[in-house]
Amino acid sequence: MQAIGASAIPVAAQTVQPAAPRQAKKTTEQTMELGAFSVSLTVKDIEASKAFYEKLGFKSFMGDASKKWLILKNGDHVIGLFQGMFDKNLLTFNPGWDSNAQKLASFTDVREIQRRLKAQGVKLVSEADESTTGPASFMAVDPDGNTVLFDQHV
Repeated sequence: MQAIGASAIPVAAQTVQPAAPRQAKKTTEQTMELGAFSVSLTVKDIEASKAFYEKLGFKSFMGDASKKWLILKNGDHVIGLFQGMFDKNLLTFNPGWDSNAQKLASFTDVREIQRRLKAQGVKLVSEADESTTGPASFMAVDPDGNTVLFDQHV
């Protein structure tokens, strides 16, 4: 046995056994590439909120505090601060962007995501114009009342 901290684990238990071969999943579902994810926070004082999140290691990434919005990053974690723009906090997906707001080589267009969700019976709060291309957005609300924003910038 090898001692690890206050406990001992038998060497046999530490031996890594090869995993059984996995069988490929057969599915007819299409992948839905949602792009970058962030939490969009409704704030009362953007400067106070910015100062707070900077204490947690977040740095301004994009936005304009004078226009009452900022995007902050800490590693791969992204939060948006929005003063006076939304009624409550949102979960945000940005189809077409990676976590650095760079265009992805391939992604699921926001209008296609909208069509798929509607086909599955998801009720939308707002809708993207499906006759357009490029930037567009729509919103849905999950069963617990959380608003989910799908916001495509490319």
